[in-house]
Amino acid sequence: MSDDFHTIIEPFRIHSVEPLRMTTKEQRESAIQAAGYNLFNLHAQDVLIDLLTDSGTGAMSRDQWAAIQHGDESYAGSPSWFRFEAAVKELFPFRHVIPTHQGRAAEKILFSVLGGPGKVVANNTHFDTTRANVEATGAEARDLLIAEGHDPAVLHPFKGNMDLESLEELLSERRADVPVVFLTITNNSGGGQPVSLANMRAVSEICHRYGVPFFLDACRFAENAWFIHEREAGQSAREIPDIVREMASLADGMTMSAKKDPFGNIGGWLALNDDALAEQCRNLLILTEGFPTYGGLAGRDLEALAQGLSEAVHPDYLRYRIRSTAYVGEALDRAGVPVVKPIGGHAVYLDARALLSHLPALAYPGQSLAVALYQAGGVRSVEIGTVMFGRQPDGREVPAAMELVRLAIPRRTYTQSHMDYVIEVVTDVASRASSLPGYAMVYEPPALRHFTARFEPVA
Repeated sequence: MSDDFHTIIEPFRIHSVEPLRMTTKEQRESAIQAAGYNLFNLHAQDVLIDLLTDSGTGAMSRDQWAAIQHGDESYAGSPSWFRFEAAVKELFPFRHVIPTHQGRAAEKILFSVLGGPGKVVANNTHFDTTRANVEATGAEARDLLIAEGHDPAVLHPFKGNMDLESLEELLSERRADVPVVFLTITNNSGGGQPVSLANMRAVSEICHRYGVPFFLDACRFAENAWFIHEREAGQSAREIPDIVREMASLADGMTMSAKKDPFGNIGGWLALNDDALAEQCRNLLILTEGFPTYGGLAGRDLEALAQGLSEAVHPDYLRYRIRSTAYVGEALDRAGVPVVKPIGGHAVYLDARALLSHLPALAYPGQSLAVALYQAGGVRSVEIGTVMFGRQPDGREVPAAMELVRLAIPRRTYTQSHMDYVIEVVTDVASRASSLPGYAMVYEPPALRHFTARFEPVA
């Protein structure tokens, strides 16, 4: 794409199309009421533009579909496994690669081995399944994000960075209680914000000085590497795969939801260097996921992921991906809609606390905004706030650090006109935000409540 032009074009052509079902406002009102005002409970056919998640919802390429035809479904030692393993190690050269059906399975296995009562797992910010899997073992999930990352309006190139002083303090006081330190790249809970290579190097140095393993939650690794390429001094001349390999070289292991940057509809893995830990994890894998050369995935899934990994680090794709997301966020910012800035990689995050300032946190302003976007235009999003993170392990409910609504954009799925429609819907709802009601939670499960909770609007 020439530098002389400003229009963002997709670096692909449409090869196959999927119909969308148009709905009326009355139909949407009925659907969301039947769903208990929880967008997870909606039927997908009742959604026009689905920005609930970027996980497993992207479009696979022509070459991925072709790779599927090479899928070998042998139970053990499939050729598809060896192609997948080689593709992972090309970017993430860890000694052991343990396939899983998705990222939370990798988290479950790892924290079942490393977690437990009295333990503390540090992260820049744990996302929902990571936090839940840590806490399910009785361990504490502690967030150590830099101060800038807690303010949606502050401009900082790497708002996903870990607070190094807090990490040093934690390890100096409780090193024996910390089985692992994580960095989530990009930081999903904090607005899709990247982590700098300098911060990763510093976290790695601190962890290794104290003898604590350092892992990456790397499901958006390519987007994070692109931000490093674009924003960090001395990185602009490097190839994206080289940046990814250096990120991996700083860590002792990683978890991956391959439903994000690797373009998978399903899949994930746990990769690490420690032989003894890998053996423990493989034993759990066999109990819960499958044999170590398929780990809950079909051979065709392994083939699609191997191809997707090579496409994820292509600069033309990443340039389009990051700029097209910024296109949405910048348009909303110009319209006066409060958003997390700078705009993240995989999503635009609306600041519901600022937009719905008439609602207290326990009236769930993020949920109110998300419901209103669906009612107005059939746009499905997700609350990242007190509904998702307010319930504490001891049963208390406290306001989340930020009240956000995430518009997660599936990869290679929607066109610019779809996004222009989303911008129009959001600005319409924002213009009448002060009239939106609060919500009360009338049902919640004991864990990960945002997936299945039910609500009612309150005056």
